[in-house]
Amino acid sequence: MTHPNDPTLRSFIDVDPTLDFPIQNLPYGVFSTADGLAPRVGVAIGDDVLDLWQLAQDCRIDVAELGVFAASTLNPFMALGPKVWSRVRARISELLRHDNPELRDNEKLRRRVLVPMADVKLHLPIAVSGYTDFYASKEHATNIGVIFRGKDNALQPNWLHMPVGYNGRASTMVVSGTKVRRPRGQLKPANAEVPSFGPCQRLDFELEMGVVIGQSSTMGEMLSENQAEEMIFGFVLLNDWSARDIQQWEYVPLGPFQGKAFATSISPWIVTREALEPFRVNGPEQKPTPLPYLQQTRPNNYDLQLDVDLRAVQMKQAMRICRTNFKYMYWSSVQQLMHHASSGCAMNIGDLLGSGTISGPEKHQRGSLMEISWNGTEPFELPGGGKRTFLEDGDSLALRGWCQGDGYRVGFGEVEGTILPAQ
Repeated sequence: MTHPNDPTLRSFIDVDPTLDFPIQNLPYGVFSTADGLAPRVGVAIGDDVLDLWQLAQDCRIDVAELGVFAASTLNPFMALGPKVWSRVRARISELLRHDNPELRDNEKLRRRVLVPMADVKLHLPIAVSGYTDFYASKEHATNIGVIFRGKDNALQPNWLHMPVGYNGRASTMVVSGTKVRRPRGQLKPANAEVPSFGPCQRLDFELEMGVVIGQSSTMGEMLSENQAEEMIFGFVLLNDWSARDIQQWEYVPLGPFQGKAFATSISPWIVTREALEPFRVNGPEQKPTPLPYLQQTRPNNYDLQLDVDLRAVQMKQAMRICRTNFKYMYWSSVQQLMHHASSGCAMNIGDLLGSGTISGPEKHQRGSLMEISWNGTEPFELPGGGKRTFLEDGDSLALRGWCQGDGYRVGFGEVEGTILPAQ
């Protein structure tokens, strides 16, 4: 059988080479339609969604538990494990091939299992068990360090020795398209003697990737590189909205809290680890050499281009404010997971790991407004007039990402959010 990642594969569904969802991708999501059926599992192919529940009902996909595709999240399917993930993806690829008549020539079945993307509602694809946000881009950490501590003390002493992170809130994880309410909290400007309570004035985004954990680990046990990789089901785009002024006042001594707890947006499609396999690359050289439990034997980064577009409230069209790449991350997703479990922390199916803001070495590769506007000291111009340092009510942000193959791209769609005024 031809491997699902084969760049020569073609589907009987025509997919433009510039679109995100060719046959080499096949990302998973959860969708519903106007037919009144409950949300269920599907796969994106071109401009359509392939209904896996309908395919399983027709005995076209062999899984031990047919109900996993009738679920409103991917957690039950992920629980079946990596061998099943791989087998199901291969079977879907086979059904969609241009030279396989099984689905191509069965018009009645095609009408039942292929739903136009324009006709579906996309839902949060997983039940998020726990959320951990890392701080794993050296460029981002350096920029933030320079802003607050100066060039000579940019990186904290621990940063080059371990992936730094904190436990966030899973309850405010939302799917792309969900509007985000401007948070309120305690604020204390530098010229104020005491704090006040009110709407955030320095609302920011953070361009990240989210790692979806598809298998659990045992409390008290560490993970090898192989074990950590096998536990990763796939990746999503992630925007970890940030209230910089709330965060700046609260974060000493225990770190981010309310400034990060109000919303985190993810894309509706999970691109599988297997689909990203052709795009693996080595990350930056790590000096000093990490401790043995964090050392890697193979490339664990990905050549994954990322864009951020801002449509300010007065603009008709969006403007590009960032273009960077996931390959720049100093600490890989596998290292983050190995470190997370190293204390004996049990990982659960549905855990989500945020990569941390993804910035690159160039100015146009800065993955947050904190960096782009240099903490508000360097406003940027908007087309047609106006400036921005941080987000204003009515502003909309869209994050997009893709890996470029030979004549096709493996993409993530987008994660979009629009800012609503504080209540």
